Amino acid sequence: MWKKIRVLCLLTVLLIVAVNAYKDKNQDWNKPVFVLLHPINADGRASTQSYIQSLSERDLQAAQQYLQTASQQYRGQQVYFYFKLGRELKVMPPKVPDPAGIFDVMLWSLKFRFYAWKQKQSSDGPASLTLFLNYYDPVKTRELKHSTALENGRIGSVNLFASVKQSEPNKVVLVHELLHAFGAADKYDLATGQPLFPAGYAYPDQQPLFPQAKAELMAGHVPVSQSKSKMPNGLDQTLINAQTAQEIGWIK
Repeated sequence: MWKKIRVLCLLTVLLIVAVNAYKDKNQDWNKPVFVLLHPINADGRASTQSYIQSLSERDLQAAQQYLQTASQQYRGQQVYFYFKLGRELKVMPPKVPDPAGIFDVMLWSLKFRFYAWKQKQSSDGPASLTLFLNYYDPVKTRELKHSTALENGRIGSVNLFASVKQSEPNKVVLVHELLHAFGAADKYDLATGQPLFPAGYAYPDQQPLFPQAKAELMAGHVPVSQSKSKMPNGLDQTLINAQTAQEIGWIK
């Protein structure tokens, strides 16, 4: 009897995991998307804390509108995105191992999902995905490590600058990681950081090809020549191309 109960419990757990994994891979875009954002003072500086306290959901309206407009373009109807600033957290997500082997990445993934599970509170409300925003004072930290997001579990750890001057480029990074959580792939060369042609170009059919006026969001840079590119100043210098739209399910 007890053996049958244990087997039943195990099968139930496996079923729940399978259902959640299916949902993560098959977003219903007819439903609104609730994005929960937890700010974190990643460097412990007073200046970073002051910046976090100045954040408001109004600052994120441009990112919401960007996604809604792009979804309208590909689906013929908008997907409604709602960004919510959650509680400031005192514990940072586990850092991605660097360099990392397959086992290291798998272990980190499990740790990250456990971390995200521990942070959940009923007062946070519904969330389609959760992003942990790690803020750094640019006076102390000139270059940020790569952010990351997981499609399984719909969570992300996003490294951002605690600076008003960087607020628009911050939105590019945030939306880039958000789309990772829905299945979008990077479209740049991992070795050089340069956008891949043609998938990482906003206008791959443009003649002459360079300079490009915008960045493909998942490439993250505006190509200005065969070997050079620059960071976009904000979301208005980016677009989501058809390949990315197909990867996340906006195009069947």
